[in-house]
Amino acid sequence: MLTGSMPALITPFRNGELDLETLKKLVEWHIGEGTNGFVPVGTTGESPTLTHAEHETVIETVVKATAGRVPVIAGAGSNNTVEAIRFVQFAEKVGADAALVVTPYYNKPTQRGMIAHFTALHDCADIPIVIYNIPSRSVVDMTPETMAELAKLPRIVGVKDATGDLARVCDTRLACGPDFVQMSGEDATAHGFNAQGGVGCISVTANVAPGLLAKMQAATRAGDYAAALEIQDKLMPLHKAIFTEPGLIGAKYAMSKLGLCSDEVRLPHMALTDETKALVDAGLAHAGLL
Repeated sequence: MLTGSMPALITPFRNGELDLETLKKLVEWHIGEGTNGFVPVGTTGESPTLTHAEHETVIETVVKATAGRVPVIAGAGSNNTVEAIRFVQFAEKVGADAALVVTPYYNKPTQRGMIAHFTALHDCADIPIVIYNIPSRSVVDMTPETMAELAKLPRIVGVKDATGDLARVCDTRLACGPDFVQMSGEDATAHGFNAQGGVGCISVTANVAPGLLAKMQAATRAGDYAAALEIQDKLMPLHKAIFTEPGLIGAKYAMSKLGLCSDEVRLPHMALTDETKALVDAGLAHAGLL
């Protein structure tokens, strides 16, 4: 169920407020482009600057708009276990297919603390949980050994791995077993990630180029890594350009160039510099999107 190209959905704004009509249109556009699932209200969805009410509104809107056509993995992370429980239970209540839970950021728990945190979330609802391991943002790294302990729980089903370490895919596969779902959280290494045993990517660039990334993921699933590499070569300048500044800003700017949504972000994020805009424009042109 959880495989292929899944955009880490941006949250569109208009005049500082949620733009839900545009969000619904994006869901339809993505499905038409071949997107395999959605991950709303992750970091790319600007979860740190959404209120709890807005967070829940976005999740429910995406679940309803998707209407069961592809899976929805609801962003449900927090460094506060009580808050994360609320988000996981809400995701289950509105019909999301799984919850994405980031390793607790800022308070730097031990491996033992992370086991306790994720066990509490596992036990609070009947929805599958995907661990989001992103040491560059959370400052803690869940080891494969810790993940293996959590994988013994029936509803801890996989990981979004944003370590950028392709050897980690093999280590996790050996520790957690081949059925443990591993999805890349880094566009630039997604091709190699699947070659090592991954099954997909929760992607920022898929907000901009969903059709190309769905085709790339399909090619890797078919074992045609040469065809997948051709697409990766087309998209690599765009991947790099989008992440020159925080990825959600680059993605929104690129989408605005394609007429999909506004490039509006919330502070402390700001609009791209002119230099970065030029890089994104060049990346779009290289990919054949402009």
